[in-house]
Amino acid sequence: MTLFVPGDPLVRAVEADLAGRRIAVRAFPCGEAGPPTFRFDPVERRMILRPAEARVEVGPADVLAWRRAIGRAPAGPVLLGPGSADGHARDCARAAAQGAREAGRAVYLLDPDPAALPEEGGGPFAAVFSGVPDEAVWRSLEAASRRMPSGLLLPVIPGWTAEDSLLEAVFARAALAGALFVAAIPAADDGDSRRRLVAARGIAEPGSEEAFFDRVHHGDWKGETDRALERMPALAARAGLACRPPRPRGEGEPAGNVAAAARLEELAERGAGNEHRAALLRSAVRWLDEVGRDLRPVVAEGNFGRIFPFDPEIAPDVERALTGPPP
Repeated sequence: MTLFVPGDPLVRAVEADLAGRRIAVRAFPCGEAGPPTFRFDPVERRMILRPAEARVEVGPADVLAWRRAIGRAPAGPVLLGPGSADGHARDCARAAAQGAREAGRAVYLLDPDPAALPEEGGGPFAAVFSGVPDEAVWRSLEAASRRMPSGLLLPVIPGWTAEDSLLEAVFARAALAGALFVAAIPAADDGDSRRRLVAARGIAEPGSEEAFFDRVHHGDWKGETDRALERMPALAARAGLACRPPRPRGEGEPAGNVAAAARLEELAERGAGNEHRAALLRSAVRWLDEVGRDLRPVVAEGNFGRIFPFDPEIAPDVERALTGPPP
């Protein structure tokens, strides 16, 4: 039995990467407990093993409380979730999503329960479903895709999701479910992460642990991961899907700045081999999220160089992102 205990909004300032997109805030409607018994966290890139019974804190079903808490957090997109089928947690998730909307934020809804989707779909929202998909995930994705941009964050796990047959089936099924994207999330490969993967595989497929343990700890982890990642763009193109989530726009954000931030994120990812340049581009993304004013008129006036606070090496990239077509 899970005992939900009322608490304050749990909002954390945490700049992180979500499949190539920047997030600035994580908001958790409730603690970790109950079904599913494990989930893949796309930011930590590891399995979270969830107790079947626990005493967990659940936030308030109070839009104003969430709006205030999220409004105080650093500027930028919010990752809200994971969701829960529990009635109290659903009410909290719905209130948190509305509070984030009213705070002017873009919101990625992580594993949302269909019954907790915002009444007004689209707008500042995108739904992201993370993990090894089963029928419950596909049903939830189908429901969300009718309301807002939605897709799958697929953990790349050698010996499990990195298998060719599974990858092909996932992309085909995602397209049928109305997904706009399937994004690859390489699983963390430290010792603790691998132990969690073995435990999760045993829950999902009892009796598989011994063979999977050997694959995880003694196989070619990097080689298998890299080969799967190399295949995914072609599989996505064949299915008509993108390889990363869209970047939603909060109701308080200038459209040009958001579009430019999305383009710079993609440029940084494509040039990830040059770590210094990629870091500069991501710093520019943060600045675009925080600046607050529409920068397109500044570029049109020829004054962008006077206000851009970073290395002039990337200023032309930022100007082109603000005014031109995607790179």
